[in-house]
Amino acid sequence: MLKIINGGIETVVEDWPGRIGYLDNGMASSGAFDNVALGFANLLAGNPAGEAGLEIAGGYFEAEFRADTLISVTGTDMKPALNGQPMPMWEAVPVKAGDNIKFSHFAEFGFRSYLGVAGGIDVPPVLGSKSTCLFGSYGGFEGRKLAPADVLKFGAPSSDAQSGRKVKPEAMPKYSREWVLRAIPGPNSSPDYLTEEGMDYLFSNSFKVQLNSNRSAYRVAEAKDLAFARKDGGVAGSHPSNVLDHAYPIRGALNICGNTPILLIADGPTLGGYLVAMQVIYADLWKIGQGTPGRDFFKFAYCTPQEAVQARKEQREWLSGKSLS
Repeated sequence: MLKIINGGIETVVEDWPGRIGYLDNGMASSGAFDNVALGFANLLAGNPAGEAGLEIAGGYFEAEFRADTLISVTGTDMKPALNGQPMPMWEAVPVKAGDNIKFSHFAEFGFRSYLGVAGGIDVPPVLGSKSTCLFGSYGGFEGRKLAPADVLKFGAPSSDAQSGRKVKPEAMPKYSREWVLRAIPGPNSSPDYLTEEGMDYLFSNSFKVQLNSNRSAYRVAEAKDLAFARKDGGVAGSHPSNVLDHAYPIRGALNICGNTPILLIADGPTLGGYLVAMQVIYADLWKIGQGTPGRDFFKFAYCTPQEAVQARKEQREWLSGKSLS
């Protein structure tokens, strides 16, 4: 078990791929913002890559272990400390009952850390997933972020839980201040909604992540020179970004609200009345979760469906035991 001393800025229970198959009921997929960091945290702890772990956004999380177990920490380097001593990251580390783990804040690169525990976090699945949906207040631990005095249970560890395992240096994800997100145009792009120049603008500029970002949506800097193909939205509204309500292809949809691009992600809305210019590919979704609001930049790179499928296969291979030593 794990007793929470300080829940930090925002710490939630998340698995991967989250709550799949309910978008038509208005329920977001939720799931880990960075499935790569969660995947490695789980593999190091001897779990399947998609098992539930803790997603620590921003930092300042602190907890006490109530049982001996094996853990790992991945993601941004929040200077995790075990009993006041620096704890190695991207490595399986044994802990004992009474041990204290404490995090500082996000590092120069990245924004979220992940804590994996042998056996995973034991919370009741909601519609097939242990993930927390903060905007629906369901799943995870009581449908909310963790708070002091909460106590989490662990699942049964597998025989794959081995101390000392590490992620090979060449397999570690590369963190940045400018995150390149491969994306496929559509469904509302050129020539009907944006001009070719408008799409070129989105693919040729870097956009700063805004402070008013969360697990539902990541806003980026206003696209002042974005060229629309229409003068207005017709019956949908006065602005050319308006469309009649339609489904949003979350996670990874680039919503255009007025002149503001907004990436709809984990807990994002499932439909609405603004155009969606492009879709970040599955293999690059993890980068969005490591973008730091108010500091980092996103740059979109054109991608074909065929390239997206290949990238997804490569990520599946990446998140395997072959990446561990």
